[in-house]
Amino acid sequence: MSATPESPSPHRTYTERHAAAQADLAALDRVSARYANLRTVAFLAAAGIAGFTFVGRLPKVWWWGAAAVLGVYGLLAVLHHQVFRREARARLYVLLNERGLARLGRGWHEFTERGERFLSGGHLYTPDLDVFGQGSLFQLMNETATRAGEERLAAWLSAPASVAEVEARQGAARELAPRVDFRQDLCVDSRVVAKEKADPALFIQWVEAGPSLNSIRWARPVAVVLPLVTLALYVLGETGVLPDSSVWAGLAAQLGVAVITRRTLKAMDEGVEVGERGFVRYAPLFERVEGQRFEHPLLRQLQSGLQRPGEKPVSAHFARFSRLFSFIEFKRHQFHPVVHWLTLWDIHAMFALERWRAAHGKDVRRWFEALAELEALSCVAGLAHDRPEFAWPELEAQGPRVEATALGHPLLDAPVPNDVALPGPRHALLITGSNMSGKTTLMRALGCNVVLALAGAPVCAKTFRLSPLQVLTSMRVKDSLERGVSYFYAEVQRIKAVLDAAQAAKGQALFLLDEILLGTNTRERQIASREVLRLLLGTGACGAVTTHDLSLAALADEPGAHVVNVHFRDHLEDGKMVFDYKLRQGVVDTTNALRVLRLAGVPVDDPEAPAP
Repeated sequence: MSATPESPSPHRTYTERHAAAQADLAALDRVSARYANLRTVAFLAAAGIAGFTFVGRLPKVWWWGAAAVLGVYGLLAVLHHQVFRREARARLYVLLNERGLARLGRGWHEFTERGERFLSGGHLYTPDLDVFGQGSLFQLMNETATRAGEERLAAWLSAPASVAEVEARQGAARELAPRVDFRQDLCVDSRVVAKEKADPALFIQWVEAGPSLNSIRWARPVAVVLPLVTLALYVLGETGVLPDSSVWAGLAAQLGVAVITRRTLKAMDEGVEVGERGFVRYAPLFERVEGQRFEHPLLRQLQSGLQRPGEKPVSAHFARFSRLFSFIEFKRHQFHPVVHWLTLWDIHAMFALERWRAAHGKDVRRWFEALAELEALSCVAGLAHDRPEFAWPELEAQGPRVEATALGHPLLDAPVPNDVALPGPRHALLITGSNMSGKTTLMRALGCNVVLALAGAPVCAKTFRLSPLQVLTSMRVKDSLERGVSYFYAEVQRIKAVLDAAQAAKGQALFLLDEILLGTNTRERQIASREVLRLLLGTGACGAVTTHDLSLAALADEPGAHVVNVHFRDHLEDGKMVFDYKLRQGVVDTTNALRVLRLAGVPVDDPEAPAP
């Protein structure tokens, strides 16, 4: 897929947006400096007026002047705080566009969010294909602002989707790709509400926990009636109808209610504090999503999930939650104990929040799942925007099948393209070649692009056609001293897992095996390798195997076999090995292990070399 002539290049887009964000930040810095100076002047003026009035140098009426100047100072402080918030947003826009520029080169390797928490040594392909970790697909693509969005992206990269799901994600991502404004606004709106990546799981856990105030439900009507009774006692006492001390009976009763309900209110307050984590400020984020005009059905479905017919939108519900939460936050004020005693404030606030939870608790998970889906789609759209040369894969229901032209590794800056064809069941590529010639890189390129394709993302190829597949790999097998597992046995366990998964997938699988069974002698490795490949092909799966064992090439000559021999090679130029990383038909006819050793400074001799 190529960028249209009207579309600015990604580099130009990010450069212009970065410059605009920098200019906004510089302007805000100047405004902030002016507010700081004005606040200083106002404070000094108020202090000066109060001081001169206190010592009698000014009439006492000037106390009102000092108060007025302090009011101006307070107004300036509020306005200055708004500038601080705008500066924080501007810094995030600067950062997002710096990250965008970094993704166009190798700078993305410095991103700190690499998805290590999603790594699993037992996964069928993620450890071998650099899906997570340093220099991974996740590190390149991730631009989520919530842990739910991060987990959704990781889930897409960890398991293949159906044809319908892939096509829906593709269509939604195509629409979002040019909407850089919306994608960055969504990310900034999410990040500005919390210092760390927000995790809605705790908030969802709180809202779904059920009622917390059932044990003091009696206190709700009491909190309404009792302060009114106390007020009536006060008025009657002041008018002489009752003794002046009557009001103390009401105040004592209110104090008793406050004491009795204290533990239950505190428990709910602690639950709210743990779950809230900045979500009180999520109304603008949901409002931004609600305000978009989407065309693709998936995007419209996600948007419609934020509002039930005939009800207010989610942003309105979160705005109300914000107001209710602010009433609870009043507990931090120094006058809170007195206000609570006189009005039973906390009971009113907590029951109001409990009503909000009862009304919307069952919907909150759906709201954040829609947001997580949008974040993951934005990451896919970001890859499409940043790599306009990538192609959108074509999906077919029948398989297994993978065919690509000009296939490259999506994590390399300048991959060498190669054509790969596995057109049906029981097809395999047997890849031979000298060391460092590109055998394993080709298999990782194939695997990574299949993972991207079945996550709904574009791929590093000119054309790419495939069916839904379970990717299965055996490349980075490790022994384990802790578990007492040798390298050979660890490899056997991995191959067994690949075979079992291929059978479970009923052949709808792509296997990628790199130099299998190295931990045993040559004769047994040859026999076992042939049998493993026959067993895998017997499931109906397709795939590729790299090997230095040229005897395996004879598999291509077996009757009914669909094994194709291909190879990479190198050549010498001025005494140095040169690789072109181009895939060729047939079996390699050169080796380079001894040359590699000698070039590394290891003085080995070739006993088969002709005598000088």
